[in-house]
Amino acid sequence: MGLAVGLILPVTLVFPAHAAVAVFVELNPSTVRAGDPVTLRASCDDNLKAATVGAEPIGSVPVEPEFGFLTATAKVPSGQRTGDYRVTLRCPDGRTASTTMHVVARVEPARGPATGGGGTAAERTTPWLVGGGLAAMLAGAGLGVLSIRRRRLG
Repeated sequence: MGLAVGLILPVTLVFPAHAAVAVFVELNPSTVRAGDPVTLRASCDDNLKAATVGAEPIGSVPVEPEFGFLTATAKVPSGQRTGDYRVTLRCPDGRTASTTMHVVARVEPARGPATGGGGTAAERTTPWLVGGGLAAMLAGAGLGVLSIRRRRLG
């Protein structure tokens, strides 16, 4: 065991492990409608310094340190053309990362959703059902009054 430790220890001292720092930029959502906001989340070697994210739809946006990452929110202009746009992160040390933003058209629905059979919609039988229910309640109340009177008399 002493020999194994004696061989492994010099190797670990000669070749120390380096933490791999990923430089990246993410969009949430990556597919966004024109006029909607998009959240930017990025990482550089040093996430304590602000960096810049740039793209045609959003311009140049500073991403600031927050919770160990670089973050910001930007709004895609409502008149932005649909298409795919390259979003590039530029770190203070010159490193870059990129991703793609998909801008889609803002489409407003012309009418409500087709949700089915209309179970709560009024039908032609509704007045009869309401009238029958009221008649049954009145008949029940009349029978209740009649039974109370008979009990008192008898």
